[in-house]
Amino acid sequence: MGYETVIGLEVHCQLLTDSKLFCGCSTDYIGKEPNTNVCPVCLGLPGSLPVLNKKALEFALKAAIALNCEILPYSHFYRKNYFYPDLPKAYQITQYDIPVGRHGWIELPYSHKRIGITRIHLEEDAGKLVHPTKTGRIEHATYSLVDYNRAGVPLIEIVSEPDFSSPSEAREYLMELRSIVQHLGISDGNMELGSMRCDANVSVHREGEGLGVKVELKNMNSFKALERALNYEVERQIKLIKSGGRVEQETRHWSEPEKKTISLRGKEEAQDYRYFPEPDLLPIYVDEEILESIKSDMPELPANRRKRFVSMGIGEKEASIMVIEKSIGDYFEEAVKYFGDAKSIANWILGDFLGELNRAGLEIQDSRVKPHQLGRLLTLIKDGTISGKIAKKVFSIMFDTGDDPDEIVKREGLVQIVDRSEIEKVVEEVLSANPDAVESYRKGKANIFNFLVGQVMKATKGKANPNVVRDILQKKI
Repeated sequence: MGYETVIGLEVHCQLLTDSKLFCGCSTDYIGKEPNTNVCPVCLGLPGSLPVLNKKALEFALKAAIALNCEILPYSHFYRKNYFYPDLPKAYQITQYDIPVGRHGWIELPYSHKRIGITRIHLEEDAGKLVHPTKTGRIEHATYSLVDYNRAGVPLIEIVSEPDFSSPSEAREYLMELRSIVQHLGISDGNMELGSMRCDANVSVHREGEGLGVKVELKNMNSFKALERALNYEVERQIKLIKSGGRVEQETRHWSEPEKKTISLRGKEEAQDYRYFPEPDLLPIYVDEEILESIKSDMPELPANRRKRFVSMGIGEKEASIMVIEKSIGDYFEEAVKYFGDAKSIANWILGDFLGELNRAGLEIQDSRVKPHQLGRLLTLIKDGTISGKIAKKVFSIMFDTGDDPDEIVKREGLVQIVDRSEIEKVVEEVLSANPDAVESYRKGKANIFNFLVGQVMKATKGKANPNVVRDILQKKI
């Protein structure tokens, strides 16, 4: 008898508003001195009153529309009561039974499976606990410090249906969701910096039996971490069930260094939070005029952008990779303006360019190589000024310096040799130096031809036009 996995995700996205959800404090808290980006409202001091950020509501509605949700004409805020050091008021202002949107869906780009969206709602972020240890991990700390600079930053929480049957599906969903909020311009979706955070609920049961006990997982700050944590937890639960043990309902913490989940506490239920309506905030009413205004301002979303890239001659897989990170798609489109062959641009971005970015630990928008420079490099290949092999060398220098390709080619003396008489002399020298190889080729060993081409390219330091080299060699032997 096999086992079935059931997974649901809860994703929090920080919204790119200038000010916090209920006060005028800046949302630009990263790098600031602890507890300096605060005011009486986000600290929950007596007598302070919250006022809803209109832009945050508009962003939440944009997300709900993009996720195919039913938009509720009326919603309101609640107080979610729990005591934790990073929550200054000892309650969180959030939405409960009547969210901004509900009953939506996302179609996964690779598997084309439709994942249901239970709800999307607005809420304020908590502060941040700092654990003063060498590892920075809570499990190794004897005490913690709290920084309230993040408290009150606007969030949307997107709760999926438990529609995932594997960790890979959960990862695909999270990547698509990040792409959507990036294309909407409402969140940067940066998981490493915490502006997009994901919790998972996972259970395992034997085929044909009822659902298993649900375990909550936290602290997964990358797509890889999410997939690893879910894989580990699924295996842990299966082993427990096989051994006759019992899976406990609890919250577990993913430890990246140890590559395992660690028990934190028992899982809270809704009644534990003692929700009640927030008395200091008015209900939210969304009329058709507001909705139509937001719909008219909706940008192109990832699904449609993928289709458009495919129509430009890009493969479906390549188009998906370029769309999953909005900045890569933006760079691609800008480069195509300077060099019309979209497929060649895509090949360079997904090959040499992403390779250099990964080695340097950079995002494409932080690269010294600008879109017009990449377009110019490909133009130099097309017009025969340089070969594809030389272009790779030129690109490497461009990546390190930001210099224009024409300047590098001129400075380094990398102009391609296209003069047939000059190449012919080199070919004759190579053939004279390799009589055995020539004889082997004439006896039917066709792969020797590439060896001879390589020898000519080596003699010309890669500058000879490879097509001309091949043509001359064919005629000579």
